[in-house]
Amino acid sequence: MANAPKTTAPAKKQESGNSGNLFASLAIVICFIIGYIVWEFVMGAPSNFIDGNRENQPLPGNYGGMVYHAGVIVPVLIGLFLMVWVFAIERLIVINRASGTGNVGNFVRKIQQLINGGNIDSAITECDKQKGSVANVVKAGLLKYKDVSANTGLDAEKSVVAIQKEIEETTALEMPMLEKNMNVLATLVSIGTLTGLLGTVTGMIKAFSALATGGAPDSAKLANGISEALINTATGIATSTFAIVFYNILTAKIDKLTYSIDEAGFSIVQTYAANHK
Repeated sequence: MANAPKTTAPAKKQESGNSGNLFASLAIVICFIIGYIVWEFVMGAPSNFIDGNRENQPLPGNYGGMVYHAGVIVPVLIGLFLMVWVFAIERLIVINRASGTGNVGNFVRKIQQLINGGNIDSAITECDKQKGSVANVVKAGLLKYKDVSANTGLDAEKSVVAIQKEIEETTALEMPMLEKNMNVLATLVSIGTLTGLLGTVTGMIKAFSALATGGAPDSAKLANGISEALINTATGIATSTFAIVFYNILTAKIDKLTYSIDEAGFSIVQTYAANHK
């Protein structure tokens, strides 16, 4: 019986990891596909251009046509921009679920009061009500607290180590779920800017090639080149900006949960050590 959690928990962790990897892979592909569709069929709609011809200039004030003429890097940037929102929303949902049904800070304080009062069963009941990652870790520590308290053959030092180990193992299973896909957002911070810079360079190449022609410069080609550079720059900066904001918000939420887990775990260990000297 004692070995059962050690065999099932890694299996659950692996299953969760596989489903998370599948979601990330599908989300990336789908975002790029949607980015291409938006660029090709929405912004590239003939109604956005003079005489309904994509080769002509966009209608005056028509930003869709301007973005379409910004080049093939635009759909990549649109895909990256969509990825920022998809992964940010997915992480927000997961982290909010991990927080449980109530305020985490209030939950930890209530658990501390119950533990200090020796109401371990009541504390376990509160964990069942709260749910989430913090409650799961606290509950595992409390259950181990009861087990070692009932085992009179263990000395206090070994019991404390057993409780700490149980909390650490449960935390190790919960934390990867919270941090999964955060590396995607971190990567988008750099990739968005670099891709936008690539579009800027290609646009400037077109602009300078228009100036390099013999005779009068091709004003239409020059305008398209400058427009491509600026649109790609703006989209790349927007992608990186949102990625940075969401990454910092999510990291702060994860740090708050981690601190709550550490605080509750420390209270469990300290209370046991104080009551079993």
